[in-house]
Amino acid sequence: MTDTQHQFEILDLRHFSAKQLRPLLEQEAQLWQRRLRWDYRSSTELLLQYLDSRILPGFVALSRGKVCGYTFCVYEGHKAVIGDVYVAQEIESGLAATQALTGHLLDVLEASPDVERIEAQLLLFDAGTLTRPFAGQAPGQGFVIFPRLFEECDLKDIAAMVRAHWSPVAVPGELELCAWAPGFYQPTAELIHAAYEGHIDAQINDQYRTLHGSLRFLHNIVRFPGCGVFDAASSWILRDRRTHLPVASVLCSRISPNVAHVTQLCVSPHWRGRRLGETLMRHCMQHLPAQGYTALTLTVTEANEPAVRLYRELGFTTRHRFDAMVRDKGGQPHRIPLDSFSDR
Repeated sequence: MTDTQHQFEILDLRHFSAKQLRPLLEQEAQLWQRRLRWDYRSSTELLLQYLDSRILPGFVALSRGKVCGYTFCVYEGHKAVIGDVYVAQEIESGLAATQALTGHLLDVLEASPDVERIEAQLLLFDAGTLTRPFAGQAPGQGFVIFPRLFEECDLKDIAAMVRAHWSPVAVPGELELCAWAPGFYQPTAELIHAAYEGHIDAQINDQYRTLHGSLRFLHNIVRFPGCGVFDAASSWILRDRRTHLPVASVLCSRISPNVAHVTQLCVSPHWRGRRLGETLMRHCMQHLPAQGYTALTLTVTEANEPAVRLYRELGFTTRHRFDAMVRDKGGQPHRIPLDSFSDR
């Protein structure tokens, strides 16, 4: 396939080896570091292993016979997740190549009768950049787009921040604060599933909608480097003293030597309104410098106003705004009112 206007040749990703794509992926890893302070090299090496297996679906863009871009997806049952799209920074018509790659992949996914849902969160792209290929050719065919925020907090002045801005927050007497341990795996997945029932983020990531999906989500962030390397020493649980079951959790990973990332913050629906999310975040932020961290990042859906407000109060600012895109072929996701949940 060829994009004749810009002279891009689009070929099947499975025709290319890891060696051929390594320079492009290493350049992309440098961009992750510059834009998001994210050391993406471990994810790059994992992706290169998959590329050498020649089973990863996707496309490569060639310009004058040279590899200049790629995209891929992964299948989870009847869902396809677009894992990435990237075009070399030196390509003049980089946006055109990006849109061509994305469009070809979407055409394949739209034509596949086994794919019922398509999800994409492409963090390197500014919100609105990829609207065109995701817009659809007719009313009702396009994706629902959820703007999201990549937030950052400088931890170097955390002590001063605590003294100047943070009022005391106490852990309720019936709860106890615990460091993460493997024994929390199953009950934390159950907590995540319960916490996201009716939540806007369950529209963006349908893993939250089932216990099996929540277990898979937790497995991915604990065992794989896609969201950084899981840091058990910086992850915390609030559990019921009587049942020993978690009622709130904050999980963190290391995305670079001195930057931590919150991969999950959730509170049981039965415990909302007690400032448990705030309690966990404050505790986590005050302990991170002892682990060598100077900054903390996280992502949040822009429409989740209670969570955004909490992060502002904790000192976070927006480093980057990007889009999450979702399409259910059987119809658009039902929008859920935002007054039914809060991360506090």
